[in-house]
Amino acid sequence: MSNVKLAVVYYSASGTNHKMAVAATEAAQEAGAEVRLRQVPELAPPDAIAKNPKWQAFREATRHVPDATLADLDWADAYLFSVPTRFGNVAAQMKQFLDTAGPLWGQGKLANKAVSAMATAGNPHGGQEATILALYNTMYHWGAVVVAPGYTDPAVYAAGGNPYGTSTVGLTDGELPGAVVEAVKAQTRRLVTVAQWVSAGRALVTA
Repeated sequence: MSNVKLAVVYYSASGTNHKMAVAATEAAQEAGAEVRLRQVPELAPPDAIAKNPKWQAFREATRHVPDATLADLDWADAYLFSVPTRFGNVAAQMKQFLDTAGPLWGQGKLANKAVSAMATAGNPHGGQEATILALYNTMYHWGAVVVAPGYTDPAVYAAGGNPYGTSTVGLTDGELPGAVVEAVKAQTRRLVTVAQWVSAGRALVTA
């Protein structure tokens, strides 16, 4: 039974990253972790969202998911981020949330947290790898322990072979491909396992 507390934090405008985050949440719970599923606050004005019916419908459908807060980052032992790419970089909504974490960083409360990331883009070579690596730059500054999936599970290959984190093409409708779901689950299990190792190691050192 895992004693890991995991924050699954995502931004999604069309639903793909939301579905990946939900799959990760389910996998972490199956592994025994305590999970908080959170979406970062939306920055786009309501009138802009209202002009896109699918975006508006998605926002309405996910209002039950709480907004991420610094308290969630402080609470968790591990983080899993899922984000769409914007010109090969992290979406502004996620970046803005990460930028608010300075007070926790200044207190050393983000160090030694196990962290992993996932991404989506509009096409197979739309910048997913660059986006994940850009997000990891923040994690290095935090002093977090980056847990990339690497090629540690066959599911990584089946989902496209991204060793930095699970990635896929954004969906407009429908469900995630089964191969992507399995890769998300494998990545999540690995993150929970490594977070357990980090926690156990810390307990030995401080005992």
